[in-house]
Amino acid sequence: MISALHVVVPARNEEVLLPEALASIDAARRRASIIHPEVMIDVTVVLDRSVDGSASVVRRAGVRGLSVDHGNVGAARRSGATAALRTAAALQIGVEDLWLASTDADTVVPPHWLVGHIDLSRTHDAVIGTVEPRGLTDSRVLMEWRARHHLVEGHPHVHGANLGLRASTYLAIGGFRAMASDEDVDLVRRIRAHTPSWVATDTVRVSSSARRTGRCHGGFAEYLTDLEDEVG
Repeated sequence: MISALHVVVPARNEEVLLPEALASIDAARRRASIIHPEVMIDVTVVLDRSVDGSASVVRRAGVRGLSVDHGNVGAARRSGATAALRTAAALQIGVEDLWLASTDADTVVPPHWLVGHIDLSRTHDAVIGTVEPRGLTDSRVLMEWRARHHLVEGHPHVHGANLGLRASTYLAIGGFRAMASDEDVDLVRRIRAHTPSWVATDTVRVSSSARRTGRCHGGFAEYLTDLEDEVG
């Protein structure tokens, strides 16, 4: 059983959506603290070139903020993971006992999200979760999205908005790379090559904003825009 869990959230100019994201993480944190009081839970928001009010949102939420100047989502996630590892080391928490959970600033996690990750960490070194669009009102696009996404156990999808892995595994595979997009796909590819102890599950599904203007090239927003163009 892990003894610590650290949630890493990259954010760039997310003052509009970040409050709801952090509120959902806090709700998940409070539930996990009741069910698993033995697990210490921290949250770090990586503010990557943010020039809006995101830092104020972080302060009001009472979580850690880390300001960086990467302009790169992979590097931002990596900085957050590095900060989590340093925090754990200062508390003499071993890498086998630390779980790194990844989500996004435009994403709402369910109340059982952290409980699910903690429970799955008992038998797995990595959790690959599912994502659904939140606020997608165009029924044609939503129908096509559902036709292409199988939200089931053993699903084939990868989303940085819903990943978790043991810190020892993270270090063994070299962590997140400084990639402008698909840093999550790259990480999961290396996880699968390193260990069979991973699970692709729908039990910890999160919902990400269906906005069309995202914060990184090739991300969820761009995928939905392309899908909308295809549907016509």
